[in-house]
Order: sequence, then C-alpha cells, then structure tokens
Amino acid sequence: MSERAQFATKLGVIAATVGSAVGLGNIWRFPYMAGENGGGAFLIVYICCVIVLGIPLMCAEFAIGRKSRTNAAGALKVLAPKSQWHIIGYIGILASTLILGYYMVIAGWVVEYIYQAIKDNLFGDSATTIANNFELFKTDVWRPLVWVGALLVINYLIISRGVTKGIEKASNIMMPMLFVILLIFCGYAITLPGAKEGLTYLFNPDFSKIDGGVVLSAMGQAFFSLSIGLGILITYGSYFKRNVNLPKTGFTVAILDMLVAILAGVMIFPITASFGISPTQGPDLIFVTLPNVFGKMFMPNMWAILFFVFAGVAALTSTISLLEVAIAYISEEFKLSRKRASIIILLIVAVLSVLSSLSFSVLSEVKLFDMNFFELSDYFSANILLPLGGFLLSVYVGWRMKKRDFKLELGGNTQISTILYTLILFSIRFIAPISIIFIFLSITGIFNI
Repeated sequence: MSERAQFATKLGVIAATVGSAVGLGNIWRFPYMAGENGGGAFLIVYICCVIVLGIPLMCAEFAIGRKSRTNAAGALKVLAPKSQWHIIGYIGILASTLILGYYMVIAGWVVEYIYQAIKDNLFGDSATTIANNFELFKTDVWRPLVWVGALLVINYLIISRGVTKGIEKASNIMMPMLFVILLIFCGYAITLPGAKEGLTYLFNPDFSKIDGGVVLSAMGQAFFSLSIGLGILITYGSYFKRNVNLPKTGFTVAILDMLVAILAGVMIFPITASFGISPTQGPDLIFVTLPNVFGKMFMPNMWAILFFVFAGVAALTSTISLLEVAIAYISEEFKLSRKRASIIILLIVAVLSVLSSLSFSVLSEVKLFDMNFFELSDYFSANILLPLGGFLLSVYVGWRMKKRDFKLELGGNTQISTILYTLILFSIRFIAPISIIFIFLSITGIFNI
C-alpha cells in the first residue's frame, strides 16, 4: 500500500484549509448580515460564535481525519468499526457534491463577467440595463454551460495532480492573490467620499438589535463559513502531518476566514455608500449592484476585472476542496487512480451543474416543494445535510470517540494543555449540538425567535 499523501508545509495546510472556508458567501452574505444585524455588535457575537463553536468543531473534524488517515466516509469505518457512524462521512460527501452542482454555475457566472469586463461589455446605460443583462445571461441555455465546462476542466487540471502538486500548490498561489486584490480594493474604498458612512454602517455597534435571532444568525454564519459538516476538514485533516497543532491551525484558519469576510465588508459598504446604492444580499450584489457601482468609478473595467478575478479565485478554492471530499472517497474505497476518480466525480458534477443551470431556463417550471433544482440543491444541502452532519459529528467526538485519542490528535507532536482540551471537549459535547439544533429549527422555519 502506498504512503498516504500529506501537505508538505504548514503554510500549505493553512492556505488549503482557508481556501476551503473562503468562498463567495464571504463576499455576498457576511457584510449584509453584519449590516442588518447590528453592525459591530453582530461582529462581536459572530467572533464569539467562531471561537466557542466553530474552532472546536473544526478540531473535531481534523482529529477524525488525521487519526484515521483516510477519506470522510472511511474515517469513521476505521475509528468506529461495526457501527453506523460512517454515515457522517456519507452526509458530507453528498452535501459537498450537491453544493458543487449549483456552485459551479455561480462560479461560471463570475467567469462570464470577467470576460465581459475585458471586452468592455459589462456596463449598461442604467442599473436596469445591468440587471436585465444579468437576467438574460442567467436564463440563456448555452452560455452559462460553456463557462461551467471551462471550470470543470480547470478544476480537473488542479485536482488530478494530487494533494501536494495540485491542491497545496494552487492554494499557495491563489490565497495570497486573493488577499492582495482584497487589500487593494479596501485601500481604494476607504478613500472614497462617503466611505466613513459605509464603515459606520458596518462597524458601529448597535446593541439594541441583538436578540435571539441575531445570535442564531451569527452561529449559523460561523458554522457554515468554516465548511463544517461537509467532510472537507476530515479529508484535509487526513493529509496533516503529526507536527500540525490542530487548535492552533483551527484558530488561524478561523481568523483568516473572518478577516476575508470583514475586509469584504470594508470593500463593499464604503463603495456602495459613496455612490448611493443600497447593498443587497446574494447574487444580485455581485452581478447587479457592484457592476452598477463599477460603471461610475474611475477606470471601471480595471476595477471590475480585479473584483471578478477576486471572486473567481474565491470560488475556485472552494470548488477544489469540495471536489476533494468525493474524489478521495472514490479513489480509496474503489481503488481507482486519482485521475480516473477525478473524471468520475467531475462527470457527476457536470450533470448536476447542467440541471442547476437549466433551472433558470428550460427547466424553470420543473419544481419540487415549490423549488427548482438549483434552489432545492441549495436548501437540502445547506439546511438539512450540513446541520445533520454537524450534529452527528459533535455527538460522536463528544461522547463516543476515545478521549485519549482525541487529546493526542489535538496536540500532534506536542502535548495540549488540559484546560484547552477540556474547553474544546465541553463545547463539542454540549454547546455545539444544542446550537446546531437551534440553527436547524431556525433556518427551516420550525422555530423562530
């Protein structure tokens, strides 16, 4: 049996894991949520949720991966044989594959906008024209699929090269690029007239807005932004060397992920405030609101290209990590070469992406539970599979995994302090499962505060 692949450096560990966490959601979801839920007050609650809930669960997944040295589904077969706990891994594989089906489509929209910005065709005479152009593109049958196909090829070229030469090398290039572009944008944004108003909207604490709903929103953002429950962290954890300290790695990844989200707010709110445009949440922010703003800026094409390259890099780092979950499973469980496993998974993702893309055109009337395929994939993966996987994960590590094994994995080659171990285990045992139950009840509309 060949030796299992490992990340070559600690920098590679951080770059790849941060890449898995940073995605388009950091750009279009976090700034809006912060602005709508008390600004700086929401940030404080969110940071507390990341530290108390997010980092311990990241450590739990890392520990399972490194202890088992195998894929997300195989990990629990190794650690808990003759049990059904491996369902946690299958939930992650299914969720990550479903997410890829619609995420590739959105990433394709980003590439289209890079192309249009380069051709100087992105900006219309009005905000309405920009919105109409986006709608025309989104509902076209073939154009979005061309970019999906291109992205599938790019992902294959990276992922098929393996952990060190593919994932780690690409992450070491793309993550610094992402931060540099983001810092350039932030530097420009804070010099604009009205920037202070935008920053005040984002950072000024309004503690009167903090209620149970805001706390649940912050917990949900912390949970989902760190890729918990997708099997990514178990899979990546299986590539960690023994000298990787899991709490330190989890803390570093969480801080960098938060930094990207906060800097996205520093970029977006001063720009929208300066040009008198209300920031929105979701795809409209990237594909309608911001192009409208760029059209009014000095050298609009340059800023548009820079922004959509930034968004494209964020999307690509996410798709690579999502693909790795299923590819690792297929290649190891069925004894296939990495290239063959990559082709199989990418073909499955291609079918899901076609269905998701056509949900806006020829399949727009095909609905289940009043949702098209794109919406259903999003809802089922984010609102059902992720909370379920995260809940089972916290129960297994908190109550069933051997405590000695968990403590040894946390420290790696060094001994972790008893106090830190106790705090992490307490969070996984009690805070995490209770929080996830409330998040699930809230996002599914069963329970509202």
